[in-house]
Amino acid sequence: MAAEMPEIGKVSSEIFDQIILPHLGRRRPEILVGPQHGVDVAVVDLGHNQVMVTTTDPVFVVPPYGWERSAWFAIHILASDAVTSGLAPTYITIDLNLPLGMNRHEFALLWEVMHRECDKIGMAVISGHTGRYEGCNYPMIGGATVICIGPADKYVTPNMAQIGDAVIITKGPAIEASGLFAVTFPQKVAAAYGDAFAKAAEQIFWQMSVVEDALTAAAVGVRENGVTAMHDATECGVWGGLFEVAQASNVGMIIDKDKIMLPETVKKVCELFKIDPYSSISEGTLILTCRPHKAKEVVARLGDKGILAGIIGEVVEKSKGMHYFENNKSYQLVHPKVDPFWGAFGKAAEGK
Repeated sequence: MAAEMPEIGKVSSEIFDQIILPHLGRRRPEILVGPQHGVDVAVVDLGHNQVMVTTTDPVFVVPPYGWERSAWFAIHILASDAVTSGLAPTYITIDLNLPLGMNRHEFALLWEVMHRECDKIGMAVISGHTGRYEGCNYPMIGGATVICIGPADKYVTPNMAQIGDAVIITKGPAIEASGLFAVTFPQKVAAAYGDAFAKAAEQIFWQMSVVEDALTAAAVGVRENGVTAMHDATECGVWGGLFEVAQASNVGMIIDKDKIMLPETVKKVCELFKIDPYSSISEGTLILTCRPHKAKEVVARLGDKGILAGIIGEVVEKSKGMHYFENNKSYQLVHPKVDPFWGAFGKAAEGK
């Protein structure tokens, strides 16, 4: 049966399988990792024990967040997928299709912060395109590709998780959902919990990056010597991210939900906007699998950087399925399919 296009957002896995995956242009032998479910990056063999890792995403800019926040978030979204390879971002190409309403001053503010964050991360802007056009509007004002260059034996992808691995996450669920709610609707948060809480909740915004998380974890070691797979929990949050890693690696997982950290600010923001934190969008939450003998070291290294992290489960045979425990009861872990954030955000924007 032919799948239909979504009303909004990413195409379904069925559309990906039926239309995109069978038609990928020229087949080339140097492609080590191409488009596939649950995998954020492509990997190309450059020879001489070097690989190129790439990932492409929209340039996502939301002016109501302020130009500082908007530019920071745009760059960190782009870099966060790339660093799940375990390699540091090296280059970025950016296409900017700017709305007609953007003026020189606004563009200069945006670009200066983008440059600053690229420089901090270590990315050089090597090519791009910039123009103002009719029909272009926020938040999607273009696209970008991040490129990493590194040793062929130092990268990982979400399809490398192994049976027996420890499952680790950073920061907890709904980081992006709660951060965006806090900066978009500060009056609503303050009315419910007070001004001090609202200010604290707004700081969650700056956690919406896994750049430091992923590079810190990979520095411990990769593959048999440490981290085997990494994935940032974007659409459908922690539950979706765990499911996608398992699907990509053809394994199962047993997760202890009670070990998943849930910061009080995140919990209260999610309660206020009536969303399930575990299935809500969570850029900033890194999901990783790690050989068991290195798991505690990974958690300790992250902690040294001030990044909350914990071991929440184990990778098991696919035949054992996807399950999580809560209060000593077992439940099947399924992909949420629909992220509750978008509907809740729309209602909040309408004042409901």
